[in-house]
Amino acid sequence: MIRAVPHVAALAPYALADLGGEGVISLAQNESAFAASPAAIAAGKAVLEQMPLYPDPEWPELRAAVAEVHSLDPVKVLCGAGSMELIGCLIRAFAGPGDRVLGTDYGYAFVASASAQVQADYVKARERELTVSVDDILAAVTSETRIVFVCNPGNPTGTLIPNAEILRLRAGLPADVLLVVDQAYAEFADADNDPGEIFALAERGDTVVLRTLSKAFGLAGARAGWGYFPPEIAGEVRKLLNPNNISIPSQAMAAAAMRDQAHMQDVVSQTAAIRDGFAGGCRALGLTVPQSHTNFVLIRFASPEQAQAADAALREQKLLIRGMGGYGLGDCLRATICSQPVMDRALAVLKGVVK
Repeated sequence: MIRAVPHVAALAPYALADLGGEGVISLAQNESAFAASPAAIAAGKAVLEQMPLYPDPEWPELRAAVAEVHSLDPVKVLCGAGSMELIGCLIRAFAGPGDRVLGTDYGYAFVASASAQVQADYVKARERELTVSVDDILAAVTSETRIVFVCNPGNPTGTLIPNAEILRLRAGLPADVLLVVDQAYAEFADADNDPGEIFALAERGDTVVLRTLSKAFGLAGARAGWGYFPPEIAGEVRKLLNPNNISIPSQAMAAAAMRDQAHMQDVVSQTAAIRDGFAGGCRALGLTVPQSHTNFVLIRFASPEQAQAADAALREQKLLIRGMGGYGLGDCLRATICSQPVMDRALAVLKGVVK
């Protein structure tokens, strides 16, 4: 019998998303409620005849677009099949058996999976009131810590810490500990946190900043993410990236979407308006909803049983939401922001559950 190596055999299989079947609307995947930029869609269509060719492994147009928008050095921009690929390669490059990867209570769950794949220990620092705590992260650092991951804004919490706290974290970490700031939802928070302050950390040589086009840009299906890397870190990660990781249409669409900042900002504005209205409606029902800086909200119920009842009631109405038991938040559900009519339907269902 052919057997996998023990540490791989011990891993749980990837949990496939429950799409709910025909007619179901998903509020579970944190996908955009709005279409991608028309310029991005046109750019993807324009390159379809190039499909017999392999994609450019240097992502020249996408790197150039990112550099233009954020005033960055394109040489320090690496692109991945979503930021997930970049996270996996960072852990493979800089952690291994006996090492520690440090996250937080409610950090991105894939970091734990990627750590297990290289037999590194994944450790969580406590969050305070569903928010990253720099003091608790620093207290959890040991001599075995190799990487610290901070998701800001947080997923699934939606909460945000100011740039000053990220800077304080970096200043308090040992020089040989890599800090990775995962900003998958940053476009929803850039008005509050100057992105340039965090990108500047990559110039130190010990910090990586990750972003994606899956959320605010509406390109989850294109699988395009990027990060700003110190050259020494980038050099090691490049050894592990699939050299043809982003398809030709995806590169074209991502570059065009990045340059269409007006469309992205309009999506962010519309999403935030629907989000805040829905969150306010939930709070009026007596539910706890932290202020979100993303395209979703975390809803805390009176008990895990009430959360389960709400989940079941929503499913009966063909509205699929994400349970948070896997994060230790059994009394919570996470709702992706969809169109206004969909959110109105969801709120009406919740009213029937918590009345």
